[in-house]
Amino acid sequence: MKTIIISSDFSEEAQNATLYAIQTAKKVKAKLVLFHLHILSIHVVQSRLPYKNILQSIDYAKTKIENRAKKLSETYGIEIKVDFAMGEYFKQLQRSIEEHHADMIIMGMHTKTIEGDLLGSTTSEAINKIQIPILAVPIKAKFNNIDKILFACDLEKGLTGNILKQIKKTTKKFNSELRVFHVNNKISELKSNAEILKPLEEVSYYYKNVQSEAVIDEIRNEMLEYKPDVLIMVPYEYGFWSSLIHKSKTRIMSSGLDIPLLSIRG
Repeated sequence: MKTIIISSDFSEEAQNATLYAIQTAKKVKAKLVLFHLHILSIHVVQSRLPYKNILQSIDYAKTKIENRAKKLSETYGIEIKVDFAMGEYFKQLQRSIEEHHADMIIMGMHTKTIEGDLLGSTTSEAINKIQIPILAVPIKAKFNNIDKILFACDLEKGLTGNILKQIKKTTKKFNSELRVFHVNNKISELKSNAEILKPLEEVSYYYKNVQSEAVIDEIRNEMLEYKPDVLIMVPYEYGFWSSLIHKSKTRIMSSGLDIPLLSIRG
């Protein structure tokens, strides 16, 4: 892990995620980039100010962000590079990922709300759009270390080599213990599952298979029993019509958690 992007709008959740990102970057000796998308206020847009005044407003906002990053750098003893962007959020975030060769994005996770469950959030939308791993950090989460990782997976949908590679790399980077947790309505063949998970043999992991229809409840119960520092899940894509009635397990788990959720795409 060489570069981590922290996407921040300086909300309470984002500020907590920034502190988590700083400690994570220091732990794995990664570079840290603070990505901030600046949006002109409606007052500036409607005021018909001269172009020079608008540029001055943007420069002021950029200086303010750079000063915040500088203060964080001095406080926590880590260099933080600022990526001050304007435009469409995901287009600019993807540009930042490519420009800085980022390995991971860290974002704040908003408190669970009815509106958030129905309409999603920037973080849940990012999980569905961005290809590199995203660590969603809830406001109650504090970085103490990542000693235990719970990977809640759906082996029936398959695990690509890239997913297992990312999980192995993350586990080794933090020198963590890994528990692979699989819930299904029928007990899977242990032999075939062991073959699927073979790429993880280089790390210390334990495989647990539970037969149940209540997948989300079982994952929550496992979290209470195992007490992991990070939960890993894989967001799977569904067709448009089925997505209207299917509640993504990753999305449901990404709200109301007290531990970070690491989303890894295939």
